[in-house]
Amino acid sequence: MRVIGLTGSIATGKSTCSQTLSTPPYSLPLIDADLLARKAVEPGTWGYRRIVATFGPTTPDLLLPASDPQCGGKDDGPTGKGRPLNRPALGRRVFGNSEERMADRRKLNAIVHPAVRFYMARAMLYYYLLGHWAVVLDVPLLFESGLDIFCSTVIVVAVSDPKIQMQRLRDRDPHLSPEDAENRVKSQVDVREKATRCEYRNNGNKQAAKGYVLYNDGTKDDLTLQIADVMRKIRSRSPRWWSVLLLVCPPLMATVASWEVLWNWWLRKKTIRERGEELAKTKV
Repeated sequence: MRVIGLTGSIATGKSTCSQTLSTPPYSLPLIDADLLARKAVEPGTWGYRRIVATFGPTTPDLLLPASDPQCGGKDDGPTGKGRPLNRPALGRRVFGNSEERMADRRKLNAIVHPAVRFYMARAMLYYYLLGHWAVVLDVPLLFESGLDIFCSTVIVVAVSDPKIQMQRLRDRDPHLSPEDAENRVKSQVDVREKATRCEYRNNGNKQAAKGYVLYNDGTKDDLTLQIADVMRKIRSRSPRWWSVLLLVCPPLMATVASWEVLWNWWLRKKTIRERGEELAKTKV
């Protein structure tokens, strides 16, 4: 099974791309890291309890008030396991480039990431057993978290002009102040750096099909055409007979997967040496 890693930055069009890939004519299974991250911090979970214990004492509005519709008027939340997290308040706590906020992001990641990775591994095994030829792993922090080494192919949805990204973010989330919008963009690695990192996966060979960059500076139709071209190339390297062989022969699947992980790990190390440590750090 081919694992297609999909990433980008905020307001670059990654969600549009993931929606396209998960619907006809592609209909690929989608593993959304953001959805899994929400699941990992639902009231009553280990992640929820750790976040409340870590940030609650210094963030008075960390939890939604009982009067919020999501709480159903109950002080212990709709399920009796606690009031849901106030995500905007948590976002203000961890987004930004100050040392304090970066330290808080690292704390948050240390809580959320292990649970998300477990859910991802479980989902990939499930789709492999169902016989799917590929699965899309939608992870905003694919490179930063090191999950790119588990992907057969990586697709980065980028924009060439930072002004386009900022305008799309303000249009999408009008409640954000200019400062909040700028902090959210700056809290992530520049998407153009991610694009370069993606191209490095091909190791100088454009036919390697290990990394593709989609520049979403135009319309949705333009992006759709780019997606179609990339998926045609990826599909040509994953014939049906190969997918069936991997399914019926788990030892072969394990061998191929191990080789890909080792090769991607070497490419990651090589890229870090050449471009510095920026993307080796978890920034969200």
